[in-house]
Amino acid sequence: MADVNRGNRPLSPHLTIYRPQLNSVTSILTRITGNALLLGALLTVWWFLAAATGSAYYETVDGIITSFLGDLIMFGSLWALWYHTLAGVRHLIWDNAMMLDLDNAEKLGWAVVGGSVVLTILTVIII
Repeated sequence: MADVNRGNRPLSPHLTIYRPQLNSVTSILTRITGNALLLGALLTVWWFLAAATGSAYYETVDGIITSFLGDLIMFGSLWALWYHTLAGVRHLIWDNAMMLDLDNAEKLGWAVVGGSVVLTILTVIII
């Protein structure tokens, strides 16, 4: 039989109503950074293939990767690598049933965000 109250049911909260929480934002960002790491990996593989192909092609690819846009992509990939790593450590902590209450979970979220920025800057300074 057809559901006669179909139009009278309340709608689920959506993005115009729902206020994102830190844990949901960091979870989404973990997925985005995991996929974004592919771009940096593809550029690195392209660079290695160009080095194996010949000097003229290598100079072209090296010019692209060392340009401002290439540096920006590699910097973003470095941050994504640190962020994704720290988010993985956070999930390992949660897998051990530790720091699951809201206060500690939020502290871990901010630690992942802040730690990834600090480690990215330190890596750029050191390298």
